[in-house]
Amino acid sequence: MLRTSTPSAREVARRFRLIGEDPHLLAAVELAIRVAPTDVPVLILGENGTGKEAFAHILHNLSRRKDKPFLAINCGAIPEGTMDSELFGHEKGAFTSAYESRKGYFEVANGGTLFLDEIGEMPLGTQARLLRVLETGEFLRVGSSKVQHTDVRLVAATNRDLIQLIQQGKFREDLYHRLNAITIHVPPLRERGRDIELLFDFFADEFAHTYGVPPVQLTPAGAEALLEYPWPGNVRELKHFVEKLTILHAGEEIDDLLVQRYLPPRETRLPVPYLPTATHTPPPPPSTNGEGWTYPQLLQALQQLQAGQQALQEMLRQIWNHLAQQDKPRLPASTLSTPTSPEEEDFSLENQERRLIEKALRHFAGNRKKAAQALGISERTLYRKIEEYGLHHL
Repeated sequence: MLRTSTPSAREVARRFRLIGEDPHLLAAVELAIRVAPTDVPVLILGENGTGKEAFAHILHNLSRRKDKPFLAINCGAIPEGTMDSELFGHEKGAFTSAYESRKGYFEVANGGTLFLDEIGEMPLGTQARLLRVLETGEFLRVGSSKVQHTDVRLVAATNRDLIQLIQQGKFREDLYHRLNAITIHVPPLRERGRDIELLFDFFADEFAHTYGVPPVQLTPAGAEALLEYPWPGNVRELKHFVEKLTILHAGEEIDDLLVQRYLPPRETRLPVPYLPTATHTPPPPPSTNGEGWTYPQLLQALQQLQAGQQALQEMLRQIWNHLAQQDKPRLPASTLSTPTSPEEEDFSLENQERRLIEKALRHFAGNRKKAAQALGISERTLYRKIEEYGLHHL
């Protein structure tokens, strides 16, 4: 009896356009391959643009349901008032615009797979009905008392922290535990290292074929510049970035200067999203020998802290001003002092970056090779930053 060999994670990833060699990505694909033959619900966690739907397709196409329907539904795009009707169907006359009976997605996808993206946006009432379907396979159309049955494999995805939504009363804890039987964590692009270069080359060849032009080519300096950018839009953002370069610079070499020309300026960049996953554990604190956080990680942490620092300073200043206006005994100066206002202290990322580089150079007594290694950047990038910030004296 011949046995069908299980495809490798790399083969499956390439088949479903998940380009990369990152261990976390391949581990997620391997988990999807193992879970696919079962009917257990799967929860996919990941930021926007990381490729969550590709994992849903893996789960469907490697299952016994592969010849049955696959429906992908974005819960965030369905108005709250029509969510139940869309998922479970309705009977004629169930509401004002119900001119005829209609099947819902659970009936249409019967025997196949239903992918509910942005599950965190689902209303609480619909969550209760979804839980019943998961537990019994039964549901009611809107406006009907007849119990319907469905055999659907449910895959859900979200870019939000469901635990936080539970604490806020916006997501049912029992539904979370039902969905969370198997969880697949899709790593963000900024944590996938050299996969960024592989994806760049992949998209460059693809768009060159689409537009009938020579592909753009990434130089080593250009690759370093890509690695320094946090990619809040993940693979989707990188894809559009490569398309833009292909249209405007077909056949050219893309160096760090060209990369920086088309990336958003620091002051207008979107904040890096945060979603607790297996790959989002905080890195260890920097050690005195230069090991620990990398340069990009530190910049991301500074970016996340910047808004909170400014808000805290403003709140402290308002509290002090309020106390000063009260006809009550003043607190001793040793207890509370006037905080430095945001205007008096520079919280810009550029200033924090300059301090970080200056500290590294002083720590290694001006040895730029060691400083670059400690910061997690190339020597070329460090030289450019030294020139930019006027740190030649160090």
